Amino acid sequence: MQDSKKSADSQGTVKAATRRLSPQVREKQIVQKAIEHFATCGFSGSTRELARQLDVTQPLLYRYFPSKEALIDRVYDEVYQWDASWETVIKDRSQPLQARLVRFYTSYAHVILRREWIRIFVFAGLTREGINDRYLAKLRERVFIPVIAEIRHAHGLAPACGETINEKELELIWSLHASIFYIGVRKWIYDLPVTEDIDALIEQMVDAFLNGGPHVLAQVDNDIVGTPRLS
Repeated sequence: MQDSKKSADSQGTVKAATRRLSPQVREKQIVQKAIEHFATCGFSGSTRELARQLDVTQPLLYRYFPSKEALIDRVYDEVYQWDASWETVIKDRSQPLQARLVRFYTSYAHVILRREWIRIFVFAGLTREGINDRYLAKLRERVFIPVIAEIRHAHGLAPACGETINEKELELIWSLHASIFYIGVRKWIYDLPVTEDIDALIEQMVDAFLNGGPHVLAQVDNDIVGTPRLS
């Protein structure tokens, strides 16, 4: 009887402590649980179930986020934060190009190859039209175009015309980028084993990419002389 009473008192204390959370702590708690919830259930996961997992009422949840859309936007901003130092690394010509790309993609891989990053991105692509667009646009402007420019510079190739770039060049960078992203898909979507030595794998991928990339870019220039570039 006493043990039961102690257990009940303990649960009551925990719930009371939960109710006394500051607004800042409560908001952070909601966001972190929402990240886990949407990574598991996709965006079909209900705010009612999320509130149950948090042991709060649904109206309380809506005091912090007035709609499910607002909560999803906050989750997206929280998960897909951008490290501005990546752009500096890519453009730092005091270092060899291969070293720069290995350094960038090693850092980038450690950010994106997480369960919540991969699963939410895939769910967003399937069910939330347009939600990934701003991230992909940032990727194109801040990674793909600069990497192409650095490859061209490192191998004495003519720079891309103005601010435009050819579709074949973009596909070349996608081949490397998508290969790294797919490591996460294999692990967190297909539940397949992947190597634990991600850093060594990234180095191998970059090496293979750079052995063929400059040749492809040179061939692009030879094949499409006079062909308008895509903006």
